[in-house]
Amino acid sequence: MIMMFVPKMDAAVSSSLRMGFYRRSCPAAESIVARTVRRAVSQNPGIGAGLIRLHFHDCFVRGCDGSVLLKSLPGGPKAERDHPANNPGLRGFNVISKAKRRIERICPNTVSCADILAFAARDSSQILGRINYPVPAGRRDGLVSSFNEVTPNLPSPRLTADQLIQNFARKGLSADEMVTLSGAHSIGRSRCSSFSDRLYNDTTLDRNYAATLKATCPANGASDPTVAMDPATPNRLDNTYYAELRAGRGLLTTDQTLAESPATRGYVDVNARYGVAWAAKFGRAMVKMGSIDVLTGNHGEIRRRCSMIN
Repeated sequence: MIMMFVPKMDAAVSSSLRMGFYRRSCPAAESIVARTVRRAVSQNPGIGAGLIRLHFHDCFVRGCDGSVLLKSLPGGPKAERDHPANNPGLRGFNVISKAKRRIERICPNTVSCADILAFAARDSSQILGRINYPVPAGRRDGLVSSFNEVTPNLPSPRLTADQLIQNFARKGLSADEMVTLSGAHSIGRSRCSSFSDRLYNDTTLDRNYAATLKATCPANGASDPTVAMDPATPNRLDNTYYAELRAGRGLLTTDQTLAESPATRGYVDVNARYGVAWAAKFGRAMVKMGSIDVLTGNHGEIRRRCSMIN
């Protein structure tokens, strides 16, 4: 297990967001989120993985503006959270809503849902991997959530390494940061339908691992259960994920391609060897990801409820 702090942030991040943003306006905000997340993860460790993934899915579509939290309105266009990439797989919505309600009681109209989600992802990383990093705040909540914007922005589980590099580059993230953030797949679960092509057609998958997966995932797709993303340490955020990739036990195509492609193999090897260094990189990459296309100042709003605009 690793304890890690990242006190230094990129100038590009700190120029639009800042540490201690709620120090005067709502000093208890981060501690309220931390307590709410800790209680939820103690009851179900999978919620921690869900919150990290929720933050990622938020930031990659319209930026880190809490748009993934918005529900579709009856008779209106569908929102992001109803897209098959998010529904039914995304978890953690209730945790964010619970933290928001608690904060609203003492600091009404002050703390954005986008910031609460960023704090919750950090707290989940700390609980599941002892990876702690400072989260600059000041995000505002977006007013739009579009079902149709999910597919062009979120990476598919079947992309090649080169396609992943291009996808992350469009968000301002490097190939190294992409591989580093992929380490979040050391926790959480995936539906069989997300990797069935690899399971039944890809010879690079470790035979014993494949046999175990086939016992759960039917070839005919009659059911679609979930399996752990990382069979070695499914509830611990660590660099074992990369060792599993080197052994041919990457669950998704987008996992295994990182170990097979010359463009990313070196990053996988380094991360597999140096856990402390990977943890430090993970914290920095999460901070950078959390600054993608943020709304600040007078843009957006501070939602009173995270699932709907004011």
